[in-house]
Amino acid sequence: MLIISEDLARRLVSVEDAIGAVEQTFAAMARSYARNYPVVREIVGYRDAVFGVKTGADVNAPFLGLKAGGYWPHNLGRGLTNHQSATLLFDPETGRAAALISANYLTGVRTGAASAIATKYLSRPDAQTLGIIGTGAQSTYQLRATLAVRNIRRVFAWDTSLANLTAFGETVREFGLDYLPQVGREAVAANADVLITVTPSQQALVQKQWVRPGTHISAMGADTKGKQELDPSLVATTAIFVDEAAQSFTIGECQHAYAAGLIGEKDVRASLGSVIAGIAEGRRSADEITLFDGTGVSLQDLVVANLAVKRATEQGLGASVDF
Repeated sequence: MLIISEDLARRLVSVEDAIGAVEQTFAAMARSYARNYPVVREIVGYRDAVFGVKTGADVNAPFLGLKAGGYWPHNLGRGLTNHQSATLLFDPETGRAAALISANYLTGVRTGAASAIATKYLSRPDAQTLGIIGTGAQSTYQLRATLAVRNIRRVFAWDTSLANLTAFGETVREFGLDYLPQVGREAVAANADVLITVTPSQQALVQKQWVRPGTHISAMGADTKGKQELDPSLVATTAIFVDEAAQSFTIGECQHAYAAGLIGEKDVRASLGSVIAGIAEGRRSADEITLFDGTGVSLQDLVVANLAVKRATEQGLGASVDF
């Protein structure tokens, strides 16, 4: 078995690499070459943790595996990140466990990649202002990935933590961008050409009346039942695109508008993969508000882990152990 550490995973897979890999696997999903299996996600009942397992396979690539991990909210006090996970890949020819990959960085980078791909295909090409609601650890991945697909000039941001806002601002300025932190969320939403929400919120943070025509929204925070970042009435007025429709209605941002009867399955225009593959159309006009409900699917995790394994194998890196 090949073991890839957290540090090595960072060296093997860049933001740009992740964007290319995730884009390919989204298209494979749309063409039915790749499939995500049902998600297991549970409250642990210990240390306030949430634990889950995501599995899937791409028979065209091919790769097969699972990512296991979750959210431990007290980790920061121990000098660890709150999100902890690992990916296990299996040999699709034999079913034997083949590689174990630390997935904290890879989870961050694949999430940023998914949002950036949505921005690439759904936002206006002239988008220059990025708005970010939530400036925790994931915000840096979101920023770097968005810059890979759009010519962003300025960034509006909001967070409950002043420390987070300040730290994020240092990263923004390193790219030579104008940084405009806000004490309220409305100004972030109202000024954004591309709006990214990436929080653990369980209540609406962005109201319908704040969002101007032509905005693209990537709602990346909702991945569990009860999580919410957008006003359901806002969701109901957007052109909705998803990574996985079944997840969007059960654990994604769409769950609340769906439960309220404001949208149904027919109101999802397409999966993002279908747009990438040319099977479905994306944005229809410059004034349309587009929404990507990014719940996070196993194939995102598996494709970047598989890329890390390929790179490590080619370069003779990683630790090999008998198993």
